[in-house]
Amino acid sequence: MSQPSQIVFVVDDDISVCESLELLIRHAGWQAETFTTAQEFLDRPQSAVPCCLVLDVSLPGLNGLELQKRVAVERPEMPIIFITGYGDVPMTVQAMKAGAVEFLTKPVSDETLLSAIRNAIERSQTLLGHQAEIRDLRARYALLTPRERQVMTLVVAGLLNKQVGDELGISEITVKAHRGSMMRKMQAESLAGLVKMAARLRLARPPAAKQQS
Repeated sequence: MSQPSQIVFVVDDDISVCESLELLIRHAGWQAETFTTAQEFLDRPQSAVPCCLVLDVSLPGLNGLELQKRVAVERPEMPIIFITGYGDVPMTVQAMKAGAVEFLTKPVSDETLLSAIRNAIERSQTLLGHQAEIRDLRARYALLTPRERQVMTLVVAGLLNKQVGDELGISEITVKAHRGSMMRKMQAESLAGLVKMAARLRLARPPAAKQQS
């Protein structure tokens, strides 16, 4: 069975709301999954597909704002759209500061909700793409030897080959060899590209070290 390409999750303790939202979402072309409690939603295995969560604030047990905190940590690629019949300004501010993309008050027009879902799905798709790129970069970086990692960090800090050699206590020729191997493994076509990779990996320059090759 193929995995759905985009999913809209709905968590609302009102079954009639779940049913109507499910119909609306499916009619718009997305996969819909509904839950009446936060725990039911958390028990559902995660899917690495573009998605969003349409969430009621008032829920039995874990409420919507508490679930939002969990989702932010465990599923950061899942934007949240709050819908509630009992919203107030402090609640709205709290939800938006915590990263909600929308805070809508019931009754919500179909077009308003669908527009919010569309934007949330696009954001999720972008976030998933960034996560995949970071995983790929980390996998390439894991292929580097300890010395190649040292060379990479110093090169992206702006040091010339001779300066890298002085820093590490190795010859310039050896630096060039390590640098060439490192560039190939990282699939970097230029120094500028390598610098961008290092920034995404958040590499920091190590303290000076005089080590043997």
